[in-house]
Amino acid sequence: MTTARPRPVRSLTVLYDAQCPLCVHLRNWLLGQRRLVPLALVPAASFEARRRFPQLDHEATLREITVVSDQGAVYTGAHAFIMCLWALAEHRPRARWLATPAGMPFARATMLAAAKVRESTTRCDDRCAVPG
Repeated sequence: MTTARPRPVRSLTVLYDAQCPLCVHLRNWLLGQRRLVPLALVPAASFEARRRFPQLDHEATLREITVVSDQGAVYTGAHAFIMCLWALAEHRPRARWLATPAGMPFARATMLAAAKVRESTTRCDDRCAVPG
């Protein structure tokens, strides 16, 4: 009996809020890093995002970073943050640790801190409210 092996992730799409200075800064930082997995950075809720991923809640992608793999897996929040790091050559070991039970609280704390910075630097409505 043979078991099919899961296909490796070959690319990721990062949906980010193009109206958020912190999100745009992080997008630019990601583009400057050496990547092990190609990253497509697409403005959340844009025509392109809606065309690529019609099944997503696009209003939710404006509130929280969302990453979609080439296989259709959707990651949000701390898991999306970890996937972004996992795609980067220099940060993959850190991503692997953050994905563990010991590291996940640090990933969540990082996302909460980013949400608070985002809230204080972005003029917006409830789309960038800090999650409870």
